[in-house]
Amino acid sequence: MDKQLTPENILQTGMAFWPAKTLLCAVELGVFTELAGGPMSLDTLRERVGLHPRGARDFLDALVALGFLKRESDYYSNTPETDLFLDRNKPSYIGGILEMANRRLYPIWNNLTEALRTGEPQNECKNNEADLFETLYADPAGLKEFLSAMTGISRAANSVIARIFPWRDYQTFADIGTAQGDLAVQIALANPHMRGIGFDRPEVGPIFEQYAETTGVADRVVFMPGDFFEDDLPKADVVLMGHILHDWDLPTKKMLIGKAYDAIPPGGAFIVYDAIIDDDRSRNAHGLMMSLNMLIETPGGFDYTGADCKGWMREAGFSSMRLEPLVGSDSIVIGVK
Repeated sequence: MDKQLTPENILQTGMAFWPAKTLLCAVELGVFTELAGGPMSLDTLRERVGLHPRGARDFLDALVALGFLKRESDYYSNTPETDLFLDRNKPSYIGGILEMANRRLYPIWNNLTEALRTGEPQNECKNNEADLFETLYADPAGLKEFLSAMTGISRAANSVIARIFPWRDYQTFADIGTAQGDLAVQIALANPHMRGIGFDRPEVGPIFEQYAETTGVADRVVFMPGDFFEDDLPKADVVLMGHILHDWDLPTKKMLIGKAYDAIPPGGAFIVYDAIIDDDRSRNAHGLMMSLNMLIETPGGFDYTGADCKGWMREAGFSSMRLEPLVGSDSIVIGVK
């Protein structure tokens, strides 16, 4: 008998903004940070995070039903995951990307239809000539939020890269577009013999250096200011670009890959990771939607398949390339010179 068709997947996807916004509001309100100290009653938690009585129980119970809180009797507590990843006071906090999603991405994704019809960005730069990164880097508070968001979206992949790549064969690395510096920090923490450089615009320097100091790797990881459009990349055995290439159009992608090739010695490696789309372009929905996010955020950026990236590396002169899955939708492409 043929399986009966139902509209369940259509409805769940079409209404997926309900659970998303519920979680984003909980992060914004600091629910998980407040509960990091232990369980709280409904009334205590409601007062601590500033909830009106009318919606408080439904909101918190929705978080229970979604799997983000636990409840025993009238007391709420974090799950192991939300306690580890969504307590602002823990170094494992990844909520920066969710804070940015709530403040920036949620509103501008409302304009996806216009982006699809016009091919134009729909973010803060929509009505002026300023570049997204010029706008973000000019605002200290916005820059700090953005860099924290990059750590949030990258932490899991950074930790995997720090463990699975054969770092024992190398001595130095350079993380290009390093942001807060989490990739460099995770590599240094997992590989005490490695010394690295975080390369980014000068405005990033103080935030990077504070993060390296806080995590205890400032003696082996240093910041180098620069502009990868204007300057050569720092020389190193391994050059990395995490969530960088997808920001740019094809000529810029190829230019950056060429600069990476020039920066490493024979036998050196170039590591790229993004939400790399499967070659059939039919399974990695997150990677494809990340490319739509690039449509909304940038004039020419787009995400790409592993085959695309390996082809660009081959064109730049790399002799061997391989793709490996990381975590979630992220994959890594490694090119060896």
